[in-house]
Amino acid sequence: MPDLEYRKGMLLAVCAYVIWGIAPLYFKLLTQVSPFEILMHRVIWSFIFMLVLMRFIGGFGRLRQVLKRPKQIGVLIVTSLLIAANWLIFIWAINNDHMLDASLGYFINPIFNVLLGMVFLGEKLRKLQWIAVTLAFVGVLIQLISFGSIPLVSLALAASFGFYGLMRKKVNIDAKTGLLVETALLFPIAIIYLLMTLESSTSSMLVNSTSLNLTLIAAGIITTVPLLCFAGAAVRIPLSVLGFFQYIGPSIMFILAVSLFNEPFDIEKGITFGFIWLALVVFVGDMLQQRSIRQKAT
Repeated sequence: MPDLEYRKGMLLAVCAYVIWGIAPLYFKLLTQVSPFEILMHRVIWSFIFMLVLMRFIGGFGRLRQVLKRPKQIGVLIVTSLLIAANWLIFIWAINNDHMLDASLGYFINPIFNVLLGMVFLGEKLRKLQWIAVTLAFVGVLIQLISFGSIPLVSLALAASFGFYGLMRKKVNIDAKTGLLVETALLFPIAIIYLLMTLESSTSSMLVNSTSLNLTLIAAGIITTVPLLCFAGAAVRIPLSVLGFFQYIGPSIMFILAVSLFNEPFDIEKGITFGFIWLALVVFVGDMLQQRSIRQKAT
């Protein structure tokens, strides 16, 4: 049974990161809709989908416990704003031909998480982690000095998702309950916005084609299914193992951007990606080393 559960965890992890990786294909179907309107629909349909899902799989007991804790609600207000910002930047990047920047952002994210752990959780960086962080910093610095630009989209995605993860770690709530509360907090804003822009909106469901309405509704599934797969994987396999799967998503995005959508992969992006990939090689090497040490100790 443990082996079966482990295999289930591996399969769920692959499903989660593959869906996150191919998600840009979905948002490319909505290029005629503004990113902010897509975000509002994503909030609304994710909230409704989570309500229906939890009605069948349970979880309202945990929700009631959260609602009795004002401090947790306060933290979730912050996380809801952070994840909304991350979603908005991601949607904008995909629909404005910046998929490579989005990919780079999620390659940077694990290294950014290490820095957050050091600054906010008092974690000490090991030698190889310092090398990885330095390589990533040098890659961004070279782009700034040599090409006079900063990968703002990439850094914004890494920072927003990194701080989101940090705050969710502090609040310590399971994935589905946390997402339900976050989307519930954003739900009134989304409804009010869409009602106020009903006449000028490019995504008014009163006048849309059926296919466009169904595509917008699918935002709830695209958002919640990979998150639930991730949550299912996290309880079945060690986080150190789960961490190796996180590069599937940005790798798929990178391949899609270059091969399918023909985004230019020039020397500027090549140098930055090169340093980030080298940093990740060092970072993964450190993870393997630590895992080996733990296995020998046990």
